[in-house]
Amino acid sequence: MDVSRRTFCQFGMGASAVALLPSLPALAGTDPVQEAIMAFTGGAMPGDGGIDLTTPEIAENGNTVPVEVSADGAASILLLAAGNPNPGVATFNFGKLAPNRAAATRIRLAQTQDVIAVAKLESGEFTMVKRTVKVTIGGCGG
Repeated sequence: MDVSRRTFCQFGMGASAVALLPSLPALAGTDPVQEAIMAFTGGAMPGDGGIDLTTPEIAENGNTVPVEVSADGAASILLLAAGNPNPGVATFNFGKLAPNRAAATRIRLAQTQDVIAVAKLESGEFTMVKRTVKVTIGGCGG
Protein backbone atom coordinates (compact mmCIF):
# COMPACT_ATOMS: atom_id res chain seq x y z
CA MET A 1 0.00 0.00 0.00
CA ASP A 2 1.39 3.36 -1.03
CA VAL A 3 0.61 6.11 1.53
CA SER A 4 1.35 9.70 0.65
CA ARG A 5 2.57 12.23 3.17
CA ARG A 6 -0.73 14.11 2.90
CA THR A 7 -2.79 10.96 3.66
CA PHE A 8 -0.52 10.14 6.59
CA CYS A 9 -0.98 13.64 8.04
CA GLN A 10 -4.76 13.47 7.59
CA PHE A 11 -4.91 10.16 9.46
CA GLY A 12 -2.72 11.62 12.23
CA MET A 13 -4.94 14.69 12.62
CA GLY A 14 -8.07 12.50 12.64
CA ALA A 15 -6.60 10.25 15.33
CA SER A 16 -5.69 13.30 17.42
CA ALA A 17 -9.23 14.64 17.15
CA VAL A 18 -10.69 11.30 18.24
CA ALA A 19 -8.27 11.17 21.20
CA LEU A 20 -9.42 14.65 22.32
CA LEU A 21 -13.16 13.84 22.24
CA PRO A 22 -13.35 12.56 25.86
CA SER A 23 -11.79 15.79 27.14
CA LEU A 24 -14.07 18.16 25.21
CA PRO A 25 -16.28 18.94 28.25
CA ALA A 26 -13.15 20.01 30.13
CA LEU A 27 -12.09 22.18 27.20
CA ALA A 28 -15.56 23.71 26.94
CA GLY A 29 -15.38 24.84 30.56
CA THR A 30 -18.14 22.65 31.99
CA ASP A 31 -17.70 21.93 35.67
CA PRO A 32 -18.34 18.26 36.53
CA VAL A 33 -18.97 19.17 40.20
CA GLN A 34 -21.70 21.68 39.29
CA GLU A 35 -23.17 19.18 36.83
CA ALA A 36 -23.31 16.49 39.56
CA ILE A 37 -24.95 18.91 42.01
CA MET A 38 -27.51 20.07 39.43
CA ALA A 39 -28.29 16.45 38.48
CA PHE A 40 -28.80 15.56 42.17
CA THR A 41 -30.96 18.60 42.91
CA GLY A 42 -32.86 18.59 39.63
CA GLY A 43 -31.54 22.07 38.83
CA ALA A 44 -32.44 23.65 42.18
CA MET A 45 -29.81 25.72 43.96
CA PRO A 46 -28.98 24.24 47.39
CA GLY A 47 -28.96 26.43 50.48
CA ASP A 48 -26.18 26.58 53.07
CA GLY A 49 -25.96 24.79 56.40
CA GLY A 50 -28.00 22.04 57.96
CA ILE A 51 -25.34 19.40 57.26
CA ASP A 52 -22.51 18.30 59.53
CA LEU A 53 -19.46 17.34 57.44
CA THR A 54 -16.42 16.14 59.37
CA THR A 55 -13.11 15.84 57.52
CA PRO A 56 -9.51 16.16 58.65
CA GLU A 57 -7.95 19.56 58.04
CA ILE A 58 -4.76 17.89 56.80
CA ALA A 59 -4.60 14.36 55.36
CA GLU A 60 -1.14 12.81 55.52
CA ASN A 61 -2.09 10.33 52.83
CA GLY A 62 -4.83 10.87 50.24
CA ASN A 63 -5.48 7.12 49.91
CA THR A 64 -7.71 6.90 53.00
CA VAL A 65 -9.28 10.12 54.20
CA PRO A 66 -12.01 9.62 56.82
CA VAL A 67 -15.26 11.51 56.16
CA GLU A 68 -18.43 11.68 58.25
CA VAL A 69 -21.63 13.37 57.13
CA SER A 70 -25.01 13.80 58.78
CA ALA A 71 -28.14 15.88 58.28
CA ASP A 72 -31.34 15.80 60.30
CA GLY A 73 -34.30 14.91 58.10
CA ALA A 74 -32.20 13.97 55.08
CA ALA A 75 -33.65 11.58 52.52
CA SER A 76 -30.29 11.31 50.73
CA ILE A 77 -26.81 12.84 50.84
CA LEU A 78 -24.44 13.26 47.89
CA LEU A 79 -20.69 13.32 48.64
CA LEU A 80 -18.28 14.87 46.12
CA ALA A 81 -14.51 15.39 45.93
CA ALA A 82 -14.08 18.46 43.72
CA GLY A 83 -10.44 17.90 42.70
CA ASN A 84 -10.63 14.21 41.81
CA PRO A 85 -10.74 13.09 38.16
CA ASN A 86 -14.22 11.71 38.88
CA PRO A 87 -15.74 13.94 41.60
CA GLY A 88 -18.66 11.68 42.54
CA VAL A 89 -17.76 9.74 45.69
CA ALA A 90 -21.02 8.36 47.12
CA THR A 91 -24.74 8.86 47.51
CA PHE A 92 -26.29 7.74 50.79
CA ASN A 93 -30.04 7.09 50.80
CA PHE A 94 -32.03 6.92 54.05
CA GLY A 95 -35.45 5.42 54.63
CA LYS A 96 -38.13 7.03 56.76
CA LEU A 97 -37.40 4.60 59.61
CA ALA A 98 -33.65 5.32 59.72
CA PRO A 99 -32.84 6.27 63.33
CA ASN A 100 -30.19 8.78 62.27
CA ARG A 101 -29.29 10.27 58.92
CA ALA A 102 -25.52 9.85 59.10
CA ALA A 103 -22.81 8.00 57.20
CA ALA A 104 -19.08 7.52 57.61
CA THR A 105 -16.60 6.32 55.01
CA ARG A 106 -13.02 6.70 53.82
CA ILE A 107 -12.39 8.35 50.47
CA ARG A 108 -9.48 8.88 48.14
CA LEU A 109 -8.31 12.40 47.36
CA ALA A 110 -5.92 13.15 44.52
CA GLN A 111 -4.77 16.53 45.87
CA THR A 112 -5.72 19.36 48.21
CA GLN A 113 -9.36 20.05 47.41
CA ASP A 114 -12.89 20.69 48.63
CA VAL A 115 -15.07 17.85 49.87
CA ILE A 116 -18.72 18.75 49.26
CA ALA A 117 -21.88 17.27 50.76
CA VAL A 118 -25.35 18.01 49.37
CA ALA A 119 -28.41 16.79 51.26
CA LYS A 120 -31.94 16.34 49.97
CA LEU A 121 -34.25 16.87 52.91
CA GLU A 122 -37.58 15.11 53.29
CA SER A 123 -39.24 18.50 52.81
CA GLY A 124 -37.83 18.60 49.27
CA GLU A 125 -35.28 21.32 50.03
CA PHE A 126 -31.57 20.97 49.31
CA THR A 127 -28.68 22.11 51.46
CA MET A 128 -24.92 22.05 50.90
CA VAL A 129 -21.65 22.35 52.82
CA LYS A 130 -17.99 22.12 51.79
CA ARG A 131 -14.70 21.61 53.62
CA THR A 132 -11.16 21.95 52.30
CA VAL A 133 -8.80 19.06 52.96
CA LYS A 134 -5.07 19.60 52.52
CA VAL A 135 -3.48 16.44 51.10
CA THR A 136 0.27 15.95 51.49
CA ILE A 137 0.50 12.73 49.41
CA GLY A 138 -2.13 12.29 46.71
CA GLY A 139 -4.18 9.12 46.64
CA CYS A 140 -4.91 8.90 42.91
CA GLY A 141 -1.42 8.29 41.65
CA GLY A 142 -0.04 11.73 42.61
